[in-house]
Amino acid sequence: MTLFEAQPYDEARARKLRAVIIALVVLGLVIGLVWWQMRFWPEERAVDRFFDALQQQNYEVAYGIWMHDPDWKQHPKQYDRYTYNDFIKDWGPGGEWGIIKNHRIDGAGVPKGRGVTPFSGANGVVVIVTVNDRVADKAHVWVQKDDKTLGFSPY
Repeated sequence: MTLFEAQPYDEARARKLRAVIIALVVLGLVIGLVWWQMRFWPEERAVDRFFDALQQQNYEVAYGIWMHDPDWKQHPKQYDRYTYNDFIKDWGPGGEWGIIKNHRIDGAGVPKGRGVTPFSGANGVVVIVTVNDRVADKAHVWVQKDDKTLGFSPY
């Protein structure tokens, strides 16, 4: 076949090709949007489990989630920097939030400033939580990306 013997233009085939290309672009956009919405899901889930344990007043489980060590009782000396008693003072009934009756994860993000950008390899995420319907005052929990250890947000 030479250039002068080209096949005639097939309008149906061109329409199908255009539809496939459009479908692939839309699928790519949907996948990108879903990824963008779910990029902090593991960190949000860790904080949600933490607040669920606090809501049930199961402070030992909550401390295990905070330290990312469900067997923390086997080696409490490892956690001398933030002991279980300190944890109870902060998160127990007498803490800043009181008895936690409900919570809602509002979102998460990588903090801006101090040389931290979403693509700079930041090692943590700040998860924002509305506790006990206190809209004006929200909890900011730091979550280490690598091991899901929780902490107080420095931001």
